[in-house]
Order: sequence, then C-alpha cells, then structure tokens
Amino acid sequence: MTHISYERSARYTDLDSIYAQCSGPGGLRLSDFMAQKMGLQPGTRLLDVGCNRGVQSCFLAREYGAQVIAIDPWDDRVDGDPMVEHARRNASDWGVSHSVLAQKIGVPDTHFASASFDFALSTTALEMVRGLDGEEGYLRCLQEILRVLKPGGVFGLGEPMHLDVPLPEDLEPYVSQAEFPWKECFRGIRSTVADVREAGFEILDAAYAPDAWSWWQEYARHDPFCKNAPDEDPRTLAVDNGRWTSFGYVIARRPE
Repeated sequence: MTHISYERSARYTDLDSIYAQCSGPGGLRLSDFMAQKMGLQPGTRLLDVGCNRGVQSCFLAREYGAQVIAIDPWDDRVDGDPMVEHARRNASDWGVSHSVLAQKIGVPDTHFASASFDFALSTTALEMVRGLDGEEGYLRCLQEILRVLKPGGVFGLGEPMHLDVPLPEDLEPYVSQAEFPWKECFRGIRSTVADVREAGFEILDAAYAPDAWSWWQEYARHDPFCKNAPDEDPRTLAVDNGRWTSFGYVIARRPE
C-alpha cells in the first residue's frame, strides 16, 4: 500500500487562492495524493484531462517534475476566458511555462497520436461528462485516454463519488440540482471500477480516498462559489453529513 505524504502540497497554505483556481474538493492535496498513487516520475509526459484553470497541472510540474499537457474544452464561468488561458497564465506565475502546455480540447476528441503519454490524470471532470452524455459518453472518454497512453502507461482517475449505500431520502432533493445533478453525475467505486475495466484498463488500485470527507468540508469553506452560494453545495454537504457523498480514486494501467 502506498504511503501518502502531503509534505509537498502542505507548502501551499492559501486555500482560498487555491480553491479559486481549482474545481471540486481536495485542491492540491488531491493532486499530491493522485501523483503518489500513480507513481508519477520526473521527466515523464502527463496528460491532465479537464485541467480547469491549470493550478493542479502547475503543481505537478513544479513538485513532481512532470511534463504536462493540460487540456480543457470549456470557458471559465467567471470571466468567460478559455480555461486554458488561465492555465497559461498560471504556468507563467508558477514558473513552469516550460513544463505545462495547455490546449483547448477535450476527450474523446483529443486528436493526439496513439501511445503519446506515460501518465494520464483526470480529477473532478469526467463525472460531468457522465451527467451530459451518460455512461456511453463516459466510456468513450475512458477509451480515448487508454488510446493515448503508452502500453504500460498509468491512468489516475479521481472523482466525486457516492458511497455504496442507498441515497438517503432526505438528501435526494439536494442532489437533484438543475445543472449537473450529483445523483446523475456521481457513481460508487464499484461502478466506476467496472467502467474503467470495460474501457480496457487493468485495475491497479481503487478505493474511497481516506480524506474524502475532509476534502469536501474544505471545499465548502474555501471554494468561492460555495462562499457566494451557501444554500447550494455547502447546504447539501451539511444535510449529507458524510452519509452518501464521498470521493474515490482508480489507478489503472494500459496493458502491455
């Protein structure tokens, strides 16, 4: 079992600033966790799928020495700029412009050559594809990630998930949000593992993250959208109180 140290991410203490540049729970601790679970090595080529504003890509370039291709097809909902323009500016601010290249593309239409990457990572991104395009769309994304990985390449998937328990009746109205409802986007760890395996990966490790609930609580305190709308996600999490909402990870490999 991999021992996880948060020594690298602990150096970044301004959580309000971090969460202003990240999506979902965990912040840089999530990136630290996933990098160690994946065995990310200096100098390797990493595809970051759904990079948002790119701060987590910058962290992996600076702290782990990865050469990161960060992709995201969306525009920022605050200022309308493409997410990759934020990633480009963040890479400059972090001093890793030479190690982070951001491109406005997404899965499953990356147009990269097959077997281009040593590692691929996606955190708090593909569950939204599931909400938009269903399980078939989700599977197509996983298959594209498999295609662009080298044989033996490692994929780390970190997603908001629900525990393998029935949805509490009193929580149901809160996870039925109009945009990207959690009950449609989130799955349990067993279902997610089955999807990753169906896409053609070998499963190396999968579980709910030990710090999942603390990551969600941190998100509710520091995410700017949460602070501006306390009756939305923060209220949902307060009602939930750890009964259903979690965060899981799958570490998988493209077969040799």
